[in-house]
Parts: sequence; structure tokens; C-alpha cells
Amino acid sequence: MMTRRVIGFMACLTIATLAMAQTAFMTDDSGNGQLVSTAVFYPKDYDAKQHQPSPIFVHEPQALKPLANSWQLRPVFTQVGGKSVATIHVGEGVDLYGTGEVTGPLRRNGITIGLWNVDTPAYSVDGGSHLYQSHPWVLGLRRDGSAFGIIADNTWKQTIKTDNDVVFESEGPAFRIVIFEGKNPQAVMQALVNLTGPMELPPLWALGYQQCRFSYQPDTRVMEVADLLRQHRIPADVIWMDIDYMDGYKIFTFSPKEFPQPQKLNDYLHQHNFKAVYMIDPGVKVESGYFVDDQGSAGDYWVKDKDGKPYVGNVWPGPCHFPDFTRPEVRLWWASLYKDYMAKGIDGVWNDMNEPSVFGGPGGTMPTENWHRGGDGLAAGSHLRFHNVYGLNMVRASREGLLLANPQKRPFILSRSNFLGGHRYAATWTGDNLSSWDQLKLSVPMTLTLGLSGQPFNGPDIGGFCESANGELLAHWTAMGVFFPFVRNHSIKGSVDQEPWAFDEEVLNACRTAIERRYILMPYIYTLFREASINGMPVMRPLFMADPTDLNLRSEERSFLLGGDLMVIPRWAENTALPQGEWQETELQAQARNQQKDNYQAILRQRPGSIIPLANLAQSTNEMRTDSLTLLVCLDEEGKACGQLYEDDGDGFSYRSGNYRLTTISAQLEKKQLSVSMKQTEGLMAAPQRTLRVAYMKKGRLHYSNWQSGNHATIKIK
Repeated sequence: MMTRRVIGFMACLTIATLAMAQTAFMTDDSGNGQLVSTAVFYPKDYDAKQHQPSPIFVHEPQALKPLANSWQLRPVFTQVGGKSVATIHVGEGVDLYGTGEVTGPLRRNGITIGLWNVDTPAYSVDGGSHLYQSHPWVLGLRRDGSAFGIIADNTWKQTIKTDNDVVFESEGPAFRIVIFEGKNPQAVMQALVNLTGPMELPPLWALGYQQCRFSYQPDTRVMEVADLLRQHRIPADVIWMDIDYMDGYKIFTFSPKEFPQPQKLNDYLHQHNFKAVYMIDPGVKVESGYFVDDQGSAGDYWVKDKDGKPYVGNVWPGPCHFPDFTRPEVRLWWASLYKDYMAKGIDGVWNDMNEPSVFGGPGGTMPTENWHRGGDGLAAGSHLRFHNVYGLNMVRASREGLLLANPQKRPFILSRSNFLGGHRYAATWTGDNLSSWDQLKLSVPMTLTLGLSGQPFNGPDIGGFCESANGELLAHWTAMGVFFPFVRNHSIKGSVDQEPWAFDEEVLNACRTAIERRYILMPYIYTLFREASINGMPVMRPLFMADPTDLNLRSEERSFLLGGDLMVIPRWAENTALPQGEWQETELQAQARNQQKDNYQAILRQRPGSIIPLANLAQSTNEMRTDSLTLLVCLDEEGKACGQLYEDDGDGFSYRSGNYRLTTISAQLEKKQLSVSMKQTEGLMAAPQRTLRVAYMKKGRLHYSNWQSGNHATIKIK
């Protein structure tokens, strides 16, 4: 049966002129209050069944009018050496960004990127030219600040070459190109999310600090780590379980020796205000009597080899079958496996190894001639077509499983592999990085680039995963990493311990101070995630978004923005390019005690005209309250400032029916008196009785007003 997406696509084709060498149409979208134009180009030999329905789009581009003659960026479709090629001439003087999860600089000009997901420890495979995810997307920024975006709607193995021409070269059939034109990069990001759909609002706890290792075992060690986090007064929300919790690495099982009572362990974590996230890989051990393999074999749910037999490849358990997630009945079965599993008190799921990784397989994965059978409008096809979306389809099924198991809770899934559009289903991290200074610095442009590629919820393994960190590296990485969207310390088996207390008192204090800064900022951070769930704006942004016309900011990849109002300059970064204007250096201090300054904490600067809401220090997001707030004010030249605060239950879906608060915060300086007020502007959630105080920087010191009841506070400026 043909799906709605395919029907919509066929309707689009009837509108255009099919006699042309290529078919093109135009539609207009509003992004960030700016007019954004969108054009879609089809090669003359386009075969919809080889690409449709697209995993990228939730809204199929609609043909509203013929393409205007004035439209500048137009792909040229060719066949070269048996490969399908789309070439878009973008001209000189254009700075290019995006291209997904990649190594290398923030500015992507003059680079060739492979789009073929691979298991690549320390980014070592093929020189890091392709990693665990693929995003066939390029963001362009012209010298005048105007921007464009290019999508190659194609899951087949391909490359992107970026220069005066942007070239997509694919080993599959001819594919369509979607191009956005906007007045600035913010407008283009809005246009992107209009078609790909926004990230779902995550649970609040997923934004906290998270502790992980390959592996914490047995269950008593997990409880010990939880106890040590609380004893050392390190705010934290999540402890992670890697594959060693399983019985012989068999997914959806628990080791009877080391994790005999998972419910008891999870209850212990919950009692101490921790959430528990457990790993589930796609490889299913081939073993008669193992319920997952028995069910999959009975249902004929496995990816097939070239001879039509269930494909078998080696992963952690040994020989494994692999679910064919292109099939709707397989996704439904996979989702059903989570009900009993989550009932043991598991809060979130970690889908790893889902490129898919196959030990000893060709290129570290399954053969390209393996066969996926599709369904629900999706044609059957080879692994060459479906490899890059294997992880996306897996997390799509996993998300449905978590919703079936706990329909009243927001799912949290972390995925190593994904594809453009997969942000709808899972957060991501940048894979198995290296404990090194080079990869500490690399984590900034990698995280920024993923945000510019439509994945707001991402970050690296803090401290590095492969090999061993030292205290100096961990302290600097933590002090910077707490301002990333996803914040998790994770290290490999056989390396030194990497928890904040694993080195010396100086490192412990530096890590604690940094993590406290994140928790104080949590009301601001949660508001940014809400914004990302509405309009797709990255939580962590490159400095050029402060002023897209400032050419000095185009290559800055050490300092970055957290939202639009807070600039983060890592302590190790020197001579960074900074936006124009009086961005005011500020501080975040725990109200519970006086902090000692160290040489690790990032320098923070606040945008003129902004207000950032701060919480009192809590040891977990479950303990955080927003009825007592510090309002950090940075006035503009007119003595004014404004900000926003988003609040809801922190979990569940009642916010969709209006159970939330969006509050506008305004400040005005008159006659040396700074007045700040809060007014609810959206939502049906009743406002609490608040206690407020105002904070502002003067002569390098943070000055506070007295605590004042109500939605208004004042302070005399001396």
C-alpha cells in the first residue's frame, strides 16, 4: 500500500514540467520571522522507490509554484563512472558548515567527507574521514550574512566535497536535492526543522551530569559510584550500565552473577535521585532457547544475506542475527521487547554498535549485498542503500518501545549511529574518542557541527574514552564540557579510573565547581532545549551566530555560545575571536559555599541586553526548584535587558496540553535603581510564589540584591 509521503511526492511531480532535463519547484516557509525560500530539484531519471519515503523529512516538500528564474543555486545532475553526482556551484567567498558528525575544523571548505557509518575507535578508520553517523547536509554562509542549506535526500553510500562547488557523489541511483535560501543561518536552521521535524523535548534529568564506564560491575560497584558522587557533593543525575551487566552479552538479559537483582539496583539509584540507563545493541546472539533469538527466528525478522538466508555476523556475544528494522513488523516486535525490560526500573536506553558494527565484517560491518525487505511503502533493497539508516531505524523502533512501556514518560535514548532526521528519535554522542588534548579541542567543532546539522542534543565523552586520561586533561575537559548539550564522563575498560575523585583534590574541586555551574544554569539550559524542540536552533552554537556578518567569527572553533546569551571561552583557549559589543564577563557561584578560583574554569561572558535565570545549587535535577531564582542581568546601552524562562513538570507530556509556563523577564535601569520583573506569557501552569534576587557584574565582581518575594526585585546600582 502506498504511503501518504509517496502519494504526496507523486502529486508534486504532476505539478512540475516533466519534459525538462530536471524537475524543480519552489515553496516558501517562514523561519525565525524571516522569509525562507525552499527549492526541490529532481534529476530526469529519478526513481522514487529507490529513495522514498525519505527518513529525513516528516513533511514532504510541497510544490507551490514553479522555480523562479532568479533562483541562483541549481544542482547539475550527472553520471560519472557509474556514480550519481549532484554538483551545486556556490561560488567564492562562501563559508561552509554542517556535514554532520565529522572530525576536522568547524569551517568545512575544501574537505571530502564520507557518508558511510563505521565503528571507528579514536576516529582512526580512514583518517577520520567518516564516522558513526551520516548527515548529507551543507550550511553555507555568504559574506553579507545571508545563508543557504543543501540536502541530498539520499541514504546510499556517498561523499560530500566542499569548495566553490558542493558535490554529492553517490553509489546509488540519482537522487533529489533540496535547497533553502534565508536571510541568516538562524532562518535556514528553522527551514531545516520545518521539514525534518524538531527534536522532542527530553526529560529534565537527561540534561544533568552523567557518570559512565565500560563497565561498572558488579551491581555493588554501581551503588558505590552513586554513593561517592553524593559523598563528594558532585551534582549528578544518571549512572550508565555498559554491556557487562548482561548475561553473556545477550541483549535484554541480566547477568545472574553480577546483576542478579536489577530492580533492586535501580530502586537504590532512584532512592538517591539517580536515573539508570542501560545499553542495548542490535546484535542478537544466535542461540536456541534464548528468547530474543527464538522470537526473531520464528518471525523471520532478520536481515538476509545475498542467498536469502539470515545473515550471521560476530559481535560481543559471538555469532549474531541482526533485526531488519526497515520492516514495520520488525520494529513493532523490537518495541515490544522493552516492556518487561523497562519494568525493572530502567529509565533510559543506550543503543550502541548500530552502524551496524560487525567484528571481522567487510569494512567492519555487514556486506553491502545483504538484503532488507522494507514495507509500508518502502521498497526492498540492499544494505548499500540501508546501511546509513540502520541506526536511525533502530532508535525509531526503540523509541516506540519506551513509549509503549512507559507512555507517561518522555523517552531518553542515546545512539551512536544515526542519520539526518534521526534527532527525532535519539540524542547522540561523538563516539569512541581519545583521551588526548587534540581530541579535547576537537570536541568543540564536532559538537557545534552536529548542532548545525540538525542534532541539538549531543556531546563527547568527557575525559575521552580510549586510553587513559590524566587529572589535568579531565579537569579542563569537564570545565568546558559542562556547557555542552550532553554531559557524560565515560572511559574504556582497562584505562585508569576517570571519575572526578580519581586523581587529586585539585582535580576533584575543579570538576565539582564546573558541574555545579551547570546545575546553577539549569533553568536557562532547559529553556534552550525547549527552544530547540520548537525551532531547531542548536543549544550550543558557533560564535558567528552572534553576528553572521562578522567575518572574524567564521572560523572560531574554540569559544562558543550556549544559547544566544552566554559565551563560553575555555580556559586553555588563547586569542579567540570574539563578537563585537560589550559582552560582560560574569560568574556562576554556588550559593551553598564560597568557591575557590582555579585555573580550569571556562571564562563566561554575557550578551548585552540579556537576563539569565539561575537556580540555587541542587545535587540533582529532581531537587532543583525554580520558585527561588537569581536573575543575572547584563544591560544594553539603553539600560534594558530581557530573557525567558520555560518551566514544566520535567517529564511526561502534559506540557503538550498547555501545562507549562513561559515567562518573560524584563529589566530596566532608572536613576541608579535596577528593576527586574517576571510575567507569564504562555502556558496554563500556575505561577509559584517566587523569591527572587538580582545579580549584576560591576568592576569584575558579582553583586547581589537581597532576596525579595514576588515577581519583582530591585537593587541600587552604586
